[in-house]
Amino acid sequence: MRVLLIKTSSLGDVVHTLPALTDAARALPSIQFDWVVEEGFAEIPRWHPAVHEVIPVAIRRWRKNLVQTWRSGDWAAFKQRLRRGRYDLVLDAQGLLKSAWLTRYANAPVAGLNKDSAREPLASRFYDHGYPVAWGQHAVERTRQLFAQALNYPLPSSIGDYGLPRAQLAGQAPASPYVLFLHGTTWPSKHWPENDWRALAEQLNSVGMAVRLPWGNSAEKARAERIAAKLPLVSVLPKMNLAGVAQVIAGARACVAVDTGLGHLAAALDVPSISLYGPTLPAKVGAYGRGQVHLCATGPLAGQGNREQPCFEGLGHAEVWQALAPLIKEPA
Repeated sequence: MRVLLIKTSSLGDVVHTLPALTDAARALPSIQFDWVVEEGFAEIPRWHPAVHEVIPVAIRRWRKNLVQTWRSGDWAAFKQRLRRGRYDLVLDAQGLLKSAWLTRYANAPVAGLNKDSAREPLASRFYDHGYPVAWGQHAVERTRQLFAQALNYPLPSSIGDYGLPRAQLAGQAPASPYVLFLHGTTWPSKHWPENDWRALAEQLNSVGMAVRLPWGNSAEKARAERIAAKLPLVSVLPKMNLAGVAQVIAGARACVAVDTGLGHLAAALDVPSISLYGPTLPAKVGAYGRGQVHLCATGPLAGQGNREQPCFEGLGHAEVWQALAPLIKEPA
């Protein structure tokens, strides 16, 4: 059975889809997925053994310059690629109008969430088959339930398995263990205070544990350099692509992350992690998996979804260190 999967973005949403692929591959060993995904995240589907081909889409880039997109032929080539594929089913796992629109170009029945379950109910009008999935659950579980219904297999009762080869992605074992600080995020309110990052780095440095800090833009690089300043065991990593960051995550003893896509990738790679939540709550979209510890702020703005104001009252470096210390002990 060949399935065209539509799940274009974001990084966390792409990662949250992986356990459903593992479920499907175990229930239907001959199944094969092609996956339409934003070009910036195309590395991730390639790591899963059930994915045969990754079809990059560039909606974010194309819509910035529609005339250039038309003239370049990129959009026409993408549509042609979908039309020539021979699929038994198209599965829109995103439930948005932008993802549902892409299903029009594949010659196969289309399945997705029904109007009461999709994030944008109008998307369901594009589907031949719409399935109900209850709200109020973690995104991983909702996606697993959609796959099970659309592909007609029993939903496993076990915790979802991302199916990623951590050891293979990590490559050669590091010379010494390290903790990775995933400090970059989008909303201003999701940023854990820099002085807490610095204090946690000092604590780790004092017990002989190395710390590594990746970055994705100039502001993150400057923050990483301030956190690492004059601490001999704390280092700022060079600029890396997603595959490079994944390799560093896979090799870490543990991660400390704010609410960010890379934190979800750490969970997918089965790396023990402390995830820090201020304006958001972890119940529906938190880091999912074994060895994942969620710490939530307790101030009046915590969990309220505010994008701008600081929300980390009651969650300082001391609380994080208490949760992290057991994770960095030498494995038995």
